[in-house]
Amino acid sequence: MGAADWTLASLWLAVIASGLYHGINPGMGWPLAVSAGLMQRSSRALLAALGPLAIGHLLAMLLVILPFALLITLVEWQRTIRIGASLLVIAFGIYRLIDRRHPRALARIPPTQLALWSFAVAIAHGGALMLVPIYLGLCRAAEPDQGHAAANSLIDTNLTMAVLVSIVHAGAMITAGGCLAWLVYRYLGLKFVARSWFNLDTVWAVSLVLVGAVALALGVAT
Repeated sequence: MGAADWTLASLWLAVIASGLYHGINPGMGWPLAVSAGLMQRSSRALLAALGPLAIGHLLAMLLVILPFALLITLVEWQRTIRIGASLLVIAFGIYRLIDRRHPRALARIPPTQLALWSFAVAIAHGGALMLVPIYLGLCRAAEPDQGHAAANSLIDTNLTMAVLVSIVHAGAMITAGGCLAWLVYRYLGLKFVARSWFNLDTVWAVSLVLVGAVALALGVAT
C-alpha cells in the first residue's frame, strides 16, 4: 500500500471519525431524539426523530462543502484555497474558545423542527466547516492528473466527492448519535447524562483548531 493510498485512507477515516465525534456530541441533537421517545413513550418516536436530524446535518455539510467543490476547479489556486480553508477553521475554533455563548437564533427554532434545528446547529457550531480541509485533501489525493484535467471533469469529480463526503460523514454522525440515544432511552436514563456528561464546548473548539492546524501543515508542505 503506497503513501498515496495511506493518505486517501486516512482522510476517509477522518471523515468517519469526525462524523462519530459529531454524533456523540449532545449539542448535535441526540438528546432531542431521547426526549421524543420519552414523551411519546415509544422507541419508534426516537427512531423517527433521527431522520430529520440526519437530513439537517447532511444539508449543512453540503451547503458549506459544495462552494469549495466549484472553487477547487481553479487548479492553479488549489494550494491557496486549502491553506485559506485551514486558516478559516483555525480562526473559527479560536472564536469558539473566546465566545462560549450559543447563538441566540438557535433558541428561536423549536425542537419540533428537528431538520431545521440540526441544520442550524451544524452551521453555527462549525460542524460543516470542520469537514472542508479534509474534503479538499481527498479531492487532491483523488486527482489522477493534477493541473491537466478538463474543468468539466474536475467539477463532476469534486461535486461527486462533496456529496459522498457529506453522506458518509452524516451517516457516521447519526449512527453514533442514534446508538447513544437508544442506550440512554432504553438502559441508562436521563439521570446518567446529567451526572456523567461533561461540557464539550471547549473540546469542540480545540478540535476545530487542531483539524485546521493539521490541514494547514499538510497544505503548506505540498
